[in-house]
Amino acid sequence: MKKDILTLLDLAGDDFEKLFKRALELKERHKKGIADTFLAGKTLGLIFDKASTRTRLSFEAAMIQLGGTSIFISAGDTQIARNEPVRDTARVLSRYLDVLAIRTYSQDLLEEFAEFADIPVINALTDLYHPCQVLGDLLTVMECKGSCENLKITWVGDGNNVAHSWINAAAVLNLNLVLACPEGYFPDQSIMKRALGKGCGKITVTSDIAEAAKDADVIYTDVWASMGQEDEQSARKHVFEPFQVNKELLKMASRDVIVMHCLPAHRGEEISEDVLEGPHSIVWDQAENKLHMHKAVLEVLIKGVDLVR
Repeated sequence: MKKDILTLLDLAGDDFEKLFKRALELKERHKKGIADTFLAGKTLGLIFDKASTRTRLSFEAAMIQLGGTSIFISAGDTQIARNEPVRDTARVLSRYLDVLAIRTYSQDLLEEFAEFADIPVINALTDLYHPCQVLGDLLTVMECKGSCENLKITWVGDGNNVAHSWINAAAVLNLNLVLACPEGYFPDQSIMKRALGKGCGKITVTSDIAEAAKDADVIYTDVWASMGQEDEQSARKHVFEPFQVNKELLKMASRDVIVMHCLPAHRGEEISEDVLEGPHSIVWDQAENKLHMHKAVLEVLIKGVDLVR
């Protein structure tokens, strides 16, 4: 039976551990100059509705470095843009490809693809979730801190798709996650309810940024207006200004706090230049780890390594 990664709730704790372990192994092999061809003869398809730098390139580079091939197509160039049913496209692409990564607006569209595709489907970002981003982020936290256990992880900013995936990760991995968001920009309540229903992890949402940052081991932020929200940029800027990650905020955190950002960053908005480029920032390691995590995801899904069904 094929396995999809549509949200992080599709994974169990053991699945995370398998992916982390394999990603670190593949990263070490890459650093040593060892060429791997585990996916020779396999093909990754990428259908993207939204612009991308890191997600697209890291998936393509991951596939190439493992000996496979990738094919990219803009969603606007598919017959879906001319009203072909998603189920028809999904069934045909299953005859051509070994795995499919989709970056789109609608989670429902992604789930329809997965329902009718016979190959693994990966969420490369929707308006609701960004699971592979957070898999790579967790890998980076583990590298820096040795573990994700007993850490206070603080999200600062909009309760967006990346925040939702952090919420799901916290629910599965029993993390201590605090989300500091302005009133009116909290995470989706249905996503929070489902995560809290698992009875694992300590997940809290507050508009008190100082309390959220107090003794934080990890501080994570993202842009104030995501793709598709450009017309809200000016209004959001006024609301989010008190939620900037800057040196004053870091003074409230742990002395060895690490600062994360999924990029692209708007310097001087959600994060100050001196923090982004400062000694606490691990954003470049974080970006690199997308490559190694995507390798692990592709290998596991294509080769059918056991994950919880």
